[in-house]
Amino acid sequence: MSAEFGHPPELQALQARYRELLDRLENNQRDFYRLARSVFRIQEEERRRLARDLHDGVGQNLTAIKHQLALAAEALPTEHGELRGRLERCVALCADTLEETRQLSRLLRPQVLDDLGLEAALQSLARTLGDGGRVSIELDIGPLPALDDDIRTLIFRIAQEALTNILRHARARQALLRLIRRGNWLHLTVWDDGQGCDPAAAQTAGTSGLGGMRERLQLFGGRFEMHSQPGEGCRIRALLPLDGNTPAVRE
Repeated sequence: MSAEFGHPPELQALQARYRELLDRLENNQRDFYRLARSVFRIQEEERRRLARDLHDGVGQNLTAIKHQLALAAEALPTEHGELRGRLERCVALCADTLEETRQLSRLLRPQVLDDLGLEAALQSLARTLGDGGRVSIELDIGPLPALDDDIRTLIFRIAQEALTNILRHARARQALLRLIRRGNWLHLTVWDDGQGCDPAAAQTAGTSGLGGMRERLQLFGGRFEMHSQPGEGCRIRALLPLDGNTPAVRE
């Protein structure tokens, strides 16, 4: 077709070249997402292994040491009160270290997430973080479909990061975590009644973890939203497709 009635050959060639480059870019993006998701899985598997080693190895050894020290303290005659006091302090130190080890194990990878699923893990997380009484954490979890391990882990990590941020920075008294399904999407909302912030400044700060949330969601085709104003609390939303599709470059 001539240039008078259609596209000149040079423009057609440029359009074809553009489509070819765009296709290559989309393929590269999909390859990047696949690789990044593999790294995410490897990191979680390493967390799972370390958590298991802490719980089953170090934790059990500390329990045995604590028990043996307690037996030794009880077996001492009453005239060895000073030595008994030292042993009892060692028992107390073992107990504190054991509890810290268990907390670290839960932070690395809560066993309840693998054993009982996402809802039980979120309930345990809210109970653990709310035990100090600083923030009352309410859960609202709707009926959920069967979720694969990647999705369960991702939702749990986003919730863990968001609730931890509330305890560290928000000065809130109440928080709500809502997880529901809407069509083919999971909607996770975390709200608090704290001091609020400037969303742009918060997302560029290296201490909030918000950038990491956004990046992890993008790997699985998800979206991240944050709504806040100083003095008016904060609301974070994570939207995740259940089909696991990632957005294309043309979108």
